[in-house]
Amino acid sequence: MPACFYNLKRVSTVLLCFIFFFLICKADTAASSENSISPLPNAKLHLPPPPKASPELMAGQMIMVGFRGISSEELPIIKIIQDCYLGGVILFTRDCDPSLETRNIDSREQLHALLAGLHAESPYPLLTGIDQEGGKVRRLKWEQGFAPLPPAEELGKGNPAATRLAAGRSAAEMKELGINLDFAPVVDVNINPDSPAIGLIQRSFSADADTATAHARAFTQGLHAHGVLNCLKHFPGHGSASTDTHLGITDISQTWHPEQELYPYKILISEGLADLIMAGHLMNSNIDAQYPASLSQLTITGLLRNKLGFDGVVISDDLQMGAITSQYSLEEAILLAIQAGTDILLCGNNVYYDENLGRQMHNIILNLLAEGKISRERLEESYSRIRRLKEKLYDAR
Repeated sequence: MPACFYNLKRVSTVLLCFIFFFLICKADTAASSENSISPLPNAKLHLPPPPKASPELMAGQMIMVGFRGISSEELPIIKIIQDCYLGGVILFTRDCDPSLETRNIDSREQLHALLAGLHAESPYPLLTGIDQEGGKVRRLKWEQGFAPLPPAEELGKGNPAATRLAAGRSAAEMKELGINLDFAPVVDVNINPDSPAIGLIQRSFSADADTATAHARAFTQGLHAHGVLNCLKHFPGHGSASTDTHLGITDISQTWHPEQELYPYKILISEGLADLIMAGHLMNSNIDAQYPASLSQLTITGLLRNKLGFDGVVISDDLQMGAITSQYSLEEAILLAIQAGTDILLCGNNVYYDENLGRQMHNIILNLLAEGKISRERLEESYSRIRRLKEKLYDAR
């Protein structure tokens, strides 16, 4: 190609970087103004150790659900958090019901007040999670006054230091608002740029595993610098998929490249930079011909824990996604996920809505325990990991 093309490309890149840093600085100025919100104080960790924890507490800590509401006053989820000892909640901007103007996020002040109420009313430390990857997958939107965060694909073309800075700006805002868990970074390698859930919407840092890992590391460092937990996703790799797990079964058996797609996990686990890992609803007969990764003991316990050495918290992808609901009941999905080695069962409660979903999940786990389908020891394993995770956020008494 002619030299002028490369010069133009170089100028365009510089211009994009300038615009990005201008927006970041603008966001910094807004955050440090006299109208800035005071950060929430850290609560003390007062979760009892496993031998002293009741089955009800351990079961509740394994549940993370979504809810409707922008104010904590008379919010039904608070009663469920208190009664069932829920371990966490997930926040959304939009609701599955198009008639509702907003789900949980309307403004900085509103969100801060909502989360302050949830933290104050929870009997135990509460994970408050959000999908803030950047680009199209960001619940804290620039249009609502939140810090800008470019898509992973754009960040991956630049320097990891810029990625760390961008993630750090966003994490500082999350921490101030009361959010302590970001379901990011995506470590899927962009093997198929036409993948509808990854490549097409710029969620991967790069098609090169080393580059993807470097930027995922930088993103994580940005989060950790402000006390926000990270979550690597979607294990064992969604980057080669040709379909979307939101809609139905996604089979990566013929497209998966383990040497590339497992590489970010190997490196970041070895460096101690994986707080949580999300198991995707991905069929891969190379590992398990019967169950998707999120429900597969061969994938979670066999590959992720035993072979890659990860002993942190494994969280399922949303159990309401089409890949699961088209094949399994909620009770079947919960049983298989726990048997597989999953620690936190995530239900966004935003594909279809059930105000009592958290309570229903809690009852299912306790019934499975009473029926002998899962053991107390299995609950204690997950509870111990969740407790260790929360120790990273809160000072132990």
